[in-house]
Amino acid sequence: MKVLVPVKRVVDANVKVRVKPDGTGIDLANVKMAVNPFCEIAIEEAVRLREADVAAEVIAVAVGESNCQEQLRTCLALGADRAILVETEPDLEPLAIAKLLKAIYDQEQPGIVILGKQSIDGDNSQTGPMFAALTGLAQGTFASNLTVDGDTAEVVREVDGGLQTVSLKMPIVVTTDLRLNEPRYASLPNIMKAKRKPLDVTTPEALGVDVGRRTEVVDVAPPAERQAGIKVETVDDLVDKLTNEAKVIGQG
Repeated sequence: MKVLVPVKRVVDANVKVRVKPDGTGIDLANVKMAVNPFCEIAIEEAVRLREADVAAEVIAVAVGESNCQEQLRTCLALGADRAILVETEPDLEPLAIAKLLKAIYDQEQPGIVILGKQSIDGDNSQTGPMFAALTGLAQGTFASNLTVDGDTAEVVREVDGGLQTVSLKMPIVVTTDLRLNEPRYASLPNIMKAKRKPLDVTTPEALGVDVGRRTEVVDVAPPAERQAGIKVETVDDLVDKLTNEAKVIGQG
């Protein structure tokens, strides 16, 4: 069984992003990029399935510019067997990405598709469910545990009320939550081996997919700066501030 793992190139989580002066997007000049953290969890889970002899092959796939090959090589160093890059213009909409992933899915026919629940840049959390809808596959989103037994899988999901366990008929789509696993670090020997692993490049045109935009970004702006906190001397002062300034306590 194959496991397909879509991954995304994002700004490193430790970098403070800057908005372009013209408000058209994020300034990526000389910014460190990395594999989306939730996608790292997805790669780790796929590799664990292969190590447990549940899966035979792990395929990492990215949609984006040619520099996404750097992140795909990282995935190969983390244990993926081969990689596929769908080379496109940056900032595709989630629906367009889901359509491209469906085209890859139709070619590869994996038993499980594991995605990060969201990317830390757009925070859309849409690609996984859209992909599941396009393919008609059962989906277990926000997974904190995954158990595969033959042609069924049990997914423990994190929901607002706690944990929900669902049983799914294979093939399936899983989106990963933070508590699913702890990703490993790539060792130097595996980083060297990753350079020799196959990485194929294709295009939306070759896959027969229309990736035209359906929405327009009107403006991008940084969040408003928070005001500094203050100290009060007495409880009466605190009540007065909460009542008359913060207005979180009604006047009785």
